Amino acid sequence: MYKTFAQYSLIDTQTTIFWLRRDLRLQDNAGLYYALRYNKKVVCIFIFDTEILNKLEDKADARIEFILDALQHLQTQLVELGSSLVVFFDTPPSVFKKLNPKAVYTNHDYEPYALQRDAAVQKILEEKGATFKSFKDQVIFEKGEVLKDDGKPYTVFTPYSRKWKSLLKPFYLKSYPTEKYFDSFKKMKPVALPELHEIGFEKSGISFPERVIKQAVIDKYDKQRNFPAIAGTTKLSVHLRFGTVSIRKLAQVAKKKNETWLNELIWRDFYHMILWHFPHVPTKAFKPAYDKIEWRNDANEFKRWCEGKTGYPIVDAGMRELNTTGFMHNRVRMIVASFLTKHLLIDWRWGEAYFAKKLLDFDLAANNGGWQWAAGSGCDAAPYFRVFNPELQTEKFDPDLKYIKHWVPEAGTANYPKPMVDHKFARDRVLKVYKEALES
Repeated sequence: MYKTFAQYSLIDTQTTIFWLRRDLRLQDNAGLYYALRYNKKVVCIFIFDTEILNKLEDKADARIEFILDALQHLQTQLVELGSSLVVFFDTPPSVFKKLNPKAVYTNHDYEPYALQRDAAVQKILEEKGATFKSFKDQVIFEKGEVLKDDGKPYTVFTPYSRKWKSLLKPFYLKSYPTEKYFDSFKKMKPVALPELHEIGFEKSGISFPERVIKQAVIDKYDKQRNFPAIAGTTKLSVHLRFGTVSIRKLAQVAKKKNETWLNELIWRDFYHMILWHFPHVPTKAFKPAYDKIEWRNDANEFKRWCEGKTGYPIVDAGMRELNTTGFMHNRVRMIVASFLTKHLLIDWRWGEAYFAKKLLDFDLAANNGGWQWAAGSGCDAAPYFRVFNPELQTEKFDPDLKYIKHWVPEAGTANYPKPMVDHKFARDRVLKVYKEALES
């Protein structure tokens, strides 16, 4: 087990902490910029939060490996600057009860648990006479920065995106020049980072996407993004999730290169805004009437969906891609989510929870938004009777079956199961169930 007793002595009342969370980079980091600009003896810390880690059932969870890789990259940079990263293994309130820094700087996190955690930490620090300062970093616009003319939050994406674009001034895309103040890092000897096994995890065998903005992919993004057999997406979502790349940098590129890709970044802001203004969405339908739906919730059918054995090749390919790589193509995410909620009438919360376990890029706001969109219960102008037909989706987006053949090589043979439910039957059934629920 990773012991951190010695780490506490490295931070005294003259030290300013920069607390890394969803922003695992030194460049263009808002909170770090302000910490370095206005303080000397700045130490970057990361806390492996046992409150979160203890809930992860899979000890080969690739996200922990990804975080450690990102921390090692940070450590290399900090050691070159004569400083070091300091890592703790505990709950954040417990860590800050034992520390006595001059101040703590960090960046906003909008998830319900994070808000509670940060409030608890702020209270602990204020009782010690230390300041706690947090900044916007992981989105371009947050909270109430993009509102309707009447001051209310948007609940449909298209008008939100128009307003978002109208408000976008060069200031919002400007990078924070942290490099100008790197001499404010506290000089110290390198502190050893934990090994994966020391925090109770093991290697996943999953390889991670490069931290590279692929201009050629972005140039053709609008034409190729819907075809899962083509390498037509940037695979940067995991880097955005953990902040190993800057949203401002990506938005700068998107604004110049491809509006369709820019819209995908705006969807991120939109779902974070929804989570902020409608904090009930992690557990309840965005549209309350949809909580009346009588889900079938067949555990055996859910298991077949999870394993990619539904008898619908495009659905099974997506689930197998997810289970093997921690990634799923965005078009396919919509297809598999629609299948679970509409064909099988299984509660979107079941699917959302499974994605939360498996996705490298799992982000509560985006994952919840996507699942509620698929279920018809979320922020969508379209009515509930949109039910994706997996066969038509295949004809449109994997016409040569390249994606399917890669992930479901037995498709079309005697070894492949028959479809677990007929599409027309499933569509008629879900429309009836939804109609009854919404009219009750």
